[in-house]
Amino acid sequence: MESTKNNFREPIVCVLGHVDHGKTTLLDDIRGTAVARKESGGITQKIGATDIDRKTLQNEIKVYFSKMPVMIPGLLFIDTPGHVAFSNMRARGGALADIAILVIDINEGLKPQTIESIDILKKFKTPFIIAANKIDLIPYFVSKKDKPFYEVLKVQRDEYKNELDNRIYKIINQLYVQGISSDRYDHITDFGKTFAIVPISAKMNIGIPDILMVLTGLAQKFLENDIKFESNGSRGSVIEVKKEESLGTTLDTILYQGTLSRGDSIALNTSSGPQVTKIKAILINSSKRGTIEKVMVSAAAGIRILITDKMDVTPGTSVIRLDDNREAIFQELIKESQPNIKLSEMGVMVKAEALGSLEAIAYELEQNKISIKEVQIGDITKKDIINVSTLNDPLEHIIVGFNVGISSDARDAIQYNDIKVITGDVIYSLIDETGKWLESRKREIEEAKKNKKPVPSKFIIMPDYIFRAAKPVIVGIKVLSGRVKVGDKLITSNNKYAGTIKSLRDGDINKPFADIGSEIACAIEGVILNRHIFPDESIYVDIPESVAKELKDQEISPDIRETLDEIIKIKRKENQFWGF
Repeated sequence: MESTKNNFREPIVCVLGHVDHGKTTLLDDIRGTAVARKESGGITQKIGATDIDRKTLQNEIKVYFSKMPVMIPGLLFIDTPGHVAFSNMRARGGALADIAILVIDINEGLKPQTIESIDILKKFKTPFIIAANKIDLIPYFVSKKDKPFYEVLKVQRDEYKNELDNRIYKIINQLYVQGISSDRYDHITDFGKTFAIVPISAKMNIGIPDILMVLTGLAQKFLENDIKFESNGSRGSVIEVKKEESLGTTLDTILYQGTLSRGDSIALNTSSGPQVTKIKAILINSSKRGTIEKVMVSAAAGIRILITDKMDVTPGTSVIRLDDNREAIFQELIKESQPNIKLSEMGVMVKAEALGSLEAIAYELEQNKISIKEVQIGDITKKDIINVSTLNDPLEHIIVGFNVGISSDARDAIQYNDIKVITGDVIYSLIDETGKWLESRKREIEEAKKNKKPVPSKFIIMPDYIFRAAKPVIVGIKVLSGRVKVGDKLITSNNKYAGTIKSLRDGDINKPFADIGSEIACAIEGVILNRHIFPDESIYVDIPESVAKELKDQEISPDIRETLDEIIKIKRKENQFWGF
């Protein structure tokens, strides 16, 4: 591999992991590397990314790992952590990041977002290392700051080392369950087969040289073909779109291939399809002078592009420098703008702020066996509320929104329509809440069905609670099985008509039904007490033969099953094939 930046660009690094496991603190450590080492100009805080150049990498790694040569031009760290940011940054339909850091709290192990991140990394086939964070919280820790892991380990007691090993082994086992073979980085002989675990403390700036060394080594050994600098065809990925009154429309972009210059014509994906505009200005952040304008930039870089036209640019899609292949570029943008999501005839509606995050949440919904009917990019609107509320299946009356807002008229529409809107910025929480709502809604629907259909049930009239003998009979009953409801037709054990339940009353409160064990006042019309029905006699809810057939193959409670069998026996006294 050549050492010149003309041949290779910086590998792009993304940081993922569970909430509060230290992703942002680790990025802060990496950003401060050159400052801590007092290297001049070694680190540049660019738009959306932190660029650590080759000289800084050499100096940082050489101090602690003298045998490690640095041949790549540097490392470009994406400043927004999380697997959603990872998914939103796309290169030709795949992941933009060349390599990732998966941050795991060594004391907590794998959590829901950790597993989500692993799933996303597997989906995009992105190599990664594991940063086992918060090693300073392990018992018996001897404090030592701003050092590589191996130096910190030297001063620790045996009790600490044993506990550290135990916690790393636990993570190794948890990762193995996820199909990941891993080990502590200094124990690995073949990095092509084993994922490296680097123990760190982001809070105490421990292990950062180790992280940089392992990333550099992996990039030089395994990413040579992925990070070749290509001057033909310039492409970037739009992370965020901003509309500023003083500037106009700006695009926070990671340039991952070629070069871009002021005045270049570029093609972009918008809400109305591919469009062409010109670059009015290119802005970067300088650690010394703040935001400055550049005439030209080369990959890889985090930049802010100011465009000449007002456009509704789609985040998470590409910006491509226009050349003679305009039609081919437009076709590429059109293909890229189509979400790679499996849709079903029935399911939930999903909205997200960008194409990548839309695919990320759809992927997790699919993993959790939640079907998706429709997907869209953008905020939740009144039209969305109305469309979902008119669907026939009540299980489809739900919109899941990730990193999106709700318009004011949509909020008003929610109040007058029976739909559920779930929004948030943590995928696993959204998935969990969506699953719980669907289960709850299913139970409600089943309950409603149960209340519409007669349930195999049995009750007796309590002799001490007889209030009226006819027109209608009013008595106290005890429900022995199932659920008796207002409107149920009744039969005796001889299959004789035993009246119809007119009302159920518990004290001063009318009840639509009464379940097993209930003692309740019941009005029965169409019969006379002690002529058609009698106290202490078993009275059954009459059920149609179709209901009996349906219930035979369903899971029902033992008391209902027993009563169903009794009713079938009663019916078969007159029709031996009833219920078959």
